[in-house]
Amino acid sequence: MEAKRRDRDPEGRARSARPRDGLGRPLPYGAQGVERQPEGVVRTPAGTVAEAQRLLDAGMPFHAHEVFEDAWKTGPAGEAALWRGLAQLAVGLTHAARGNAVGGARLLRRGAAGVAASGGGHGIDVPGLVCWAEALAGRVECGEPVDAVAEAPRLMSSA
Repeated sequence: MEAKRRDRDPEGRARSARPRDGLGRPLPYGAQGVERQPEGVVRTPAGTVAEAQRLLDAGMPFHAHEVFEDAWKTGPAGEAALWRGLAQLAVGLTHAARGNAVGGARLLRRGAAGVAASGGGHGIDVPGLVCWAEALAGRVECGEPVDAVAEAPRLMSSA
């Protein structure tokens, strides 16, 4: 029996070449998916927030989480908790929109706690995001379906 070869990126790392939908779910090879976020992009904090908000507004929280993950891994260590918490919020929304109530609620609450503990910064609306995440987690646990576009949070303070 021939071993199945793994998809690899240009650097030789294992990376699935399967297309993905807006919620990051793999689609069959050859299907029309959405473009993936490039990994390891270094952005300014304002650029990170703007790109993540664009993706959230488009109903692509999985992709927004990848933008936050880049900031978490490439930014100053003192800001890692903020970006990690935001990434967890985006993944929580992803799971909730996919119908995974347990995982969605858990990650929304974990992300809210992380963002709150981080001290915020860069104009991020920490109280608003914590309130949004806690409310959404409660609704998800009650079995309410989640539309990622309709539930996209506002990242920045409006004041």
